[in-house]
Amino acid sequence: MRYVPSASRRRPVTAAVVVAVAAAAPLLATAPAPAADGAAAAGQVAVHQQAVTAAERQAVLDYWTPERIGALTTPASDNPPTGGPDGAPWTTPNALPRTVGRLFFTDHGEDTSCTATLVESANRSTVVTAGHCVNNTNLLGEDNQWAANEMFVPGYHDGQAPYGKFVGRTGAVDATWLANDAQHGETYDAYDQAFVVLNPDGHGRAPQDVVGAAQKIGFDRPGNVRSTSFGYPRASADPAREGLPEYTGERLAYCSGQAREYPGSPDWPEPPGQFGPPCIMGGGSSGGPRITGLDPVTGVGTVVGDNTQGGFFDADGTPCPIDAHDDCARYLVGPQFTTTITKPLYDRVQQKG
Repeated sequence: MRYVPSASRRRPVTAAVVVAVAAAAPLLATAPAPAADGAAAAGQVAVHQQAVTAAERQAVLDYWTPERIGALTTPASDNPPTGGPDGAPWTTPNALPRTVGRLFFTDHGEDTSCTATLVESANRSTVVTAGHCVNNTNLLGEDNQWAANEMFVPGYHDGQAPYGKFVGRTGAVDATWLANDAQHGETYDAYDQAFVVLNPDGHGRAPQDVVGAAQKIGFDRPGNVRSTSFGYPRASADPAREGLPEYTGERLAYCSGQAREYPGSPDWPEPPGQFGPPCIMGGGSSGGPRITGLDPVTGVGTVVGDNTQGGFFDADGTPCPIDAHDDCARYLVGPQFTTTITKPLYDRVQQKG
């Protein structure tokens, strides 16, 4: 992991705790996989069939037993309930907790989870998440694999699935992401975004029809604005909040504030467009939405980016060194959605029922 604790990731490998994906399978893509230097042009979409047949879908549902899901819950602590703009439980019963859910999958043989969001789509069955929650390498930046056993649970809380469980049918990432080596964020972190088309539930219903809502999605929106990020973190960067229900993976958490663009550090530079607000949410919040224009009554806004990693700023807004950030504020950042990278993915998954 590059920062500890982080959204889920990553460099250097000696400190890595990757929330990624698994189970090698044939690749279906609109273009050949890029060369190792990541030279593929943005907009080339790689798609992967996850679980298509009824037998495959049932196998995923059977895989995720209550015991497996429970094993992905962080132990509770005796810390008293507390929260702030940089991290708190979301308790408003509007559309927001129906459209955001926990995304379970297997990464190189290990079960794990991210966060995903149901967005408006022609097929009424599309969620957006982080690229490393759909396709990624092992901890050494090698052995690229796609997700296995991918299952989305909208409105998940305390082991419950109030709107059912939806098995992933098709995953889509930009082809450049397939060359990700977990070491060159300046090349790959802009591509850490993905979509998953979900299968209908056991009654043949699309996810959006079941939950009755979906978030909007926006491209090329300003990044340095007030934003709200959501996730199902299994850790907190604040020891005083570690082990509270909203940091065990069991409940939805959020943070809200003025987003900043994180440029990285001289040793670990980032590409332009990595934005996010102050936030203590850790692993498990990867893939969660960064939303602007959130209506506090309806719970609907516009997803403009996704959570992928943590960054630190001092009181003057200067990025802090990776190894010296004790007096710095943690931000949860990720790529801002663009017409160059995100929209081709979004347009492609509209074709997948």
